[in-house]
Amino acid sequence: MEHKTEEKNEETICQLADRVKPRAPARKARFFPNCIELRDPSLAGELWGFRMWLLVGVFLYLCPCAMEQQLWSGVKGAMPRFICSAPGVPGSPGKPGPSGAAGPHGDIGLPGRDGRDGRKGEKGEKGNAGVKGRVGSTGKMGQRGDRGPAGKRGPGGPDGDGGPTGTGGPQGENGDKGQRGPRGTAGICRCGSLVPKSAFSMGITTSYPAERAPIKFNKVLFDEGGHYNPQTGKFICAYPGIYYFSYDITLANKHLAIGLVQNGQYKIKTFDANTGNHDVASGSTIIYLNPEDEVWLEIFYTDQNGLFADPGWADSLFSGFLLYADANYLDALSEDYA
Repeated sequence: MEHKTEEKNEETICQLADRVKPRAPARKARFFPNCIELRDPSLAGELWGFRMWLLVGVFLYLCPCAMEQQLWSGVKGAMPRFICSAPGVPGSPGKPGPSGAAGPHGDIGLPGRDGRDGRKGEKGEKGNAGVKGRVGSTGKMGQRGDRGPAGKRGPGGPDGDGGPTGTGGPQGENGDKGQRGPRGTAGICRCGSLVPKSAFSMGITTSYPAERAPIKFNKVLFDEGGHYNPQTGKFICAYPGIYYFSYDITLANKHLAIGLVQNGQYKIKTFDANTGNHDVASGSTIIYLNPEDEVWLEIFYTDQNGLFADPGWADSLFSGFLLYADANYLDALSEDYA
């Protein structure tokens, strides 16, 4: 503002100087470089008076401002600073002052803009079914859909007339054997001739037979079916089934070690010691025989053949018979006779 005032005063002086006619080349004024130096002596006093008044006005203008700053600096405790003085180096920032008291609430501002949409929330539970709405009007008929699957077979119609008999096909393979049917009622038994019979009882006429060889019982007491051979001393099985065998042997003068043999294998063995008197050794067993099996008696130890026979008062016997025949054999036998 001071600079603008000086320029205005300098402009006024220049306007007054325009009326002066220069006698020599113009020189720039010492105090006002924008004007030429004044040459008229009548105007010199006027100009110097104007300058004095100008200085007084500037002084009166600046004095109140300087005093106001001096007083204001004293109040705040800061160093005084005049307007005309050059600015110094900026000082360090002071400590923050205490927080002031909360001011009154301001006016309510305008509503802010809407925020962005939030994330999609989790699916809620299924709600209750709403009230059934009214039935809408029937829509237009749509295009024909694809053909659906075949429905269930309907009830059969009445049988038609029988067609002509076709030509016979090739004979098929035999089927599996069926299960055995229930047992039929018993018929009248007329199969006495089909009952298998086998029994024998033999004696001996000689004493002390050879060891480890079939003993030949040569005295025939009974032989149903003729299945015992007196020449070999062996019984030969004709019907498969269960058989019973026994022996009763009189011994004298020697010990007796005798056994029942089936196809070369001992089934039973017995031993009787000689006590100085006549004694009887016996044994029996039940075995299963197949057709062509052979059974006999023999001495199984050396010099232990004390078998004794005397037609006048002592016998030694070998006996056997069929208890019952094998059921499968009987069924096959019945089929053969049928």
